[in-house]
Amino acid sequence: MKTPTLLSWSGGKDAAWTLATLRNDPAREVVGLVTTVTSGYERVAMHGIRRALLHAQADAAGLPVIEATIPPQCDNATYEAAFAAALDDARLRWPGITDIAFGDLFLEDVKAWREALCAKLGWKPVFPLFGGDTATLAQQMLDGGLQAVLCCVDTQQLDASFSGRAFDAALLRDLPASCDPCGERGEFHTLVHAGPMFARPLTIERGEAVLRDERFAYVDFHERDAREPR
Repeated sequence: MKTPTLLSWSGGKDAAWTLATLRNDPAREVVGLVTTVTSGYERVAMHGIRRALLHAQADAAGLPVIEATIPPQCDNATYEAAFAAALDDARLRWPGITDIAFGDLFLEDVKAWREALCAKLGWKPVFPLFGGDTATLAQQMLDGGLQAVLCCVDTQQLDASFSGRAFDAALLRDLPASCDPCGERGEFHTLVHAGPMFARPLTIERGEAVLRDERFAYVDFHERDAREPR
């Protein structure tokens, strides 16, 4: 019998590749997604992905999504309370579920923080991608058909001109040596719009570019109705 597993979902490539990886694991079944959304902005926290695109991703993945809603400028205690409430909702939907997967890659402090939080809340965290070489992983994503765009860049680590670019071979060649190929240190965040984890690709359009907190360069994306002419 497969172990039902919840997946922490950001809308980005690492979460999406974690979903693809888990779906190839005969011992697990991903039953739903849990995502942190910032109220007022109505966007996925950190990534800045619109809620409408979040739900389009969930629909393409064939999975329900549970939202943990947090206020802007959220502190850790408020975040943890919102996350705990979302996990309580998940347990109401899937009684007895214990496992939640994360797409973390190599940051030991983040992994330890998640492990401590999950232990407090009575959940078992799993990290299917953790510990691998990120250059190899980035290439595996591209070879596996994942398609994504950079939706946020930390301009203290990477030039703002990278925001909005496709996550592709050209991007990997152009990244400075100081930048992790998967952006694991927060250099950039992505929006996935196609790949083996989706039953259909999302048709996205680029919107305006904005700089927030004098640091984070966001590019807004929205889904174009497939029935509209190009």
